[in-house]
Amino acid sequence: MSAGTSTTAPGRGFVGPVSYLRNTALLTERSLRAIPRVPERLLDVTIQPIVFILLFLYVFGSAIHIPGISYKDYLFPGIIGQSLAFNAIGAGVATANDITEGVVDRFRSLPINRLSIISAQVMGQFCEALLGMVIVVVFGLLLGWTPHLTLVHAFELGGLMLLAMLAFVWAGVLFGMLVRSPDAMQGIGFIVVFPLSFMAGTFVPISGMAAVPRTIAQWDPIAALVASVRGLTQGVHSSGSWQLDHPEVAMALWCLLIIAICVPLALRRFNNTLAG
Repeated sequence: MSAGTSTTAPGRGFVGPVSYLRNTALLTERSLRAIPRVPERLLDVTIQPIVFILLFLYVFGSAIHIPGISYKDYLFPGIIGQSLAFNAIGAGVATANDITEGVVDRFRSLPINRLSIISAQVMGQFCEALLGMVIVVVFGLLLGWTPHLTLVHAFELGGLMLLAMLAFVWAGVLFGMLVRSPDAMQGIGFIVVFPLSFMAGTFVPISGMAAVPRTIAQWDPIAALVASVRGLTQGVHSSGSWQLDHPEVAMALWCLLIIAICVPLALRRFNNTLAG
């Protein structure tokens, strides 16, 4: 993938679909190859959820009692939903890092389809999110989490989780291009995602919250993620708002809305960045 392999103008070549897919695959591979050299970039999708699991399960778990279900089985679906949402922060930080370090500028000089640059960014972050989710699920099973899934529910849950990963990765990529630095993305991401994830019924039931946080939680998009995972894996259902009564539908609608908003805005911002 060097400039000498084609006479096409830099940054605009290989506009065909086959070349676009090849460019995307090569740039995605480049992103994933960097992980062994910088393993700390995976901390947010590997170590961070494990820390939450250990803290709440073994430090706070003895003081939290959920009627009709063990706290372990209540907690892990919440951690899965929270981890899905936290993908936005990781994707945003990685995107901001690539932009501020000039990686995108270097790609612009190569004879590749410009769209493959942002596609590869999304695919690379999606693969990292998928790896993190596998680690969380396996860790939960090792600690004794016992999901009760029918085959139909398993496929439904898998599809919803993949859709949520894609949605939050695109959201992260967009915000990563809007902020001025990776540190800014980290700070803004935690200010927004962290409280929403705590109010989403991740660790305690929404019904027991005070009036104001309960009202916010009932329409919190992350609450739909958590309620969907918990309902499909444990048969536990929340109530109090339309989205909590129909969490799978609400989760899919939230994800589709995020994708519909973030994808065109991210592509527009990316084109403006390259033009600048």
